[in-house]
Amino acid sequence: MTPLALFALVMTLAAVFALLNDRLLRLPMSIGIMILALLASGGLMLADTVLPGSGLGHARAVLTQIDLPHTLLDGLLVFLLFAGAQAVDTRDLWGRRFSVLALAILGTLLAVLLFAGAMWGVFGLLSLPVSFAWCMVLGAILAPTDPVSVVGMLRRLGLPGPLQALFAGESLFNDGVGVVIFTVALGIATQGGSVHVAGLAEPFGWEVGGGLLLGLVGGGVSLLGLRAARDPHVELLISLALATSVYSLAAAFGMSGPIAAVTAGLAMGTPTAQAALTPEGRSEIPAFWGLVDEVLNALLFVVIGFQVLALSFHWPFVWAAAVAVPLSVLVRGASVLLATLPLYLVGREAMGVLAVLTWGGLRGGISLALVLSLPAGPEHDLLLCVCYSVITFTILVQGLSMQPLVRAFYPVSQTGSKEG
Repeated sequence: MTPLALFALVMTLAAVFALLNDRLLRLPMSIGIMILALLASGGLMLADTVLPGSGLGHARAVLTQIDLPHTLLDGLLVFLLFAGAQAVDTRDLWGRRFSVLALAILGTLLAVLLFAGAMWGVFGLLSLPVSFAWCMVLGAILAPTDPVSVVGMLRRLGLPGPLQALFAGESLFNDGVGVVIFTVALGIATQGGSVHVAGLAEPFGWEVGGGLLLGLVGGGVSLLGLRAARDPHVELLISLALATSVYSLAAAFGMSGPIAAVTAGLAMGTPTAQAALTPEGRSEIPAFWGLVDEVLNALLFVVIGFQVLALSFHWPFVWAAAVAVPLSVLVRGASVLLATLPLYLVGREAMGVLAVLTWGGLRGGISLALVLSLPAGPEHDLLLCVCYSVITFTILVQGLSMQPLVRAFYPVSQTGSKEG
């Protein structure tokens, strides 16, 4: 199948599922698409049971051809992160900068360590031979919340501006932190050795700090171009060049491409950059990036739904996944609490922030892409089963139940939104 034919197939499935969701399910589009893709996957597996060779093998071959790790991490992610970052109110984000840094850095590190330790014990009880280094890899995969899922959810809920900025800022930055930890932990797991938090300092500083600096420099250079431009189409080309160039340069220099793209997107959304745009550009550029975000989200959730076909179902794997789901929620709550304890000690706001950040910690395409990028080996299928179960639970169960939780702490009169 040619790349164009593959793209057409996924796009057609996304359009059909989106239409069915709009007419029948009436759920948030990404979640509705994923549910329908899961149902279609279940139908394929059932058909293969009744009539072997009825199409399941071909579907798995198509999934292999899509190559989600390469497609997402080296392609779609830059556009999704850049689009999401532009939608964040930078003034609210700056006001919560210490909270965002605490959650994105300290919170992610705590989540990795807590989940790794807990799952190491679970695997031991189930007689599954998984080393602590591989448990660290698993923790790094599932620690960061997925910005694609979270930013889309924030649009629907209408949370207060400062809390939206905190939520989105953490989600946009912590995936870069998680990828850095994942890279180091995977190297230790595959090459041998022990896990030391101190060993993360050098790559963390270079990748995260370098990504931040590169994004800021790219944003500054693009601002000069925006001030010189007088055509909204030229301004749009500058925004595209900014997103793709900082991500590519970061990859070339061993820095964090996701963090560079997020920082550049935030720079593009600042009042200074917006003031440099033409009136047409201030309306057309957000509309363009919003459309890009919607289309790529739809394509991504189709692929996530069909990835269930790649799972290996063995009872020890199923038990491990069943325990990992509630553990992921508990670990998320503990990491948020410990990371923000100096910032929110008492009061109703503390409870609201803790509840919303904990239950809203969705995982998605980034976690799935990371686990699918693992080398073949005895741990691959087990970690894939655990990760997919956590991802599916967070998107379907937590994502669909966020609205009543938010309304309990932030009534409609505060959020100013009645949209579900």
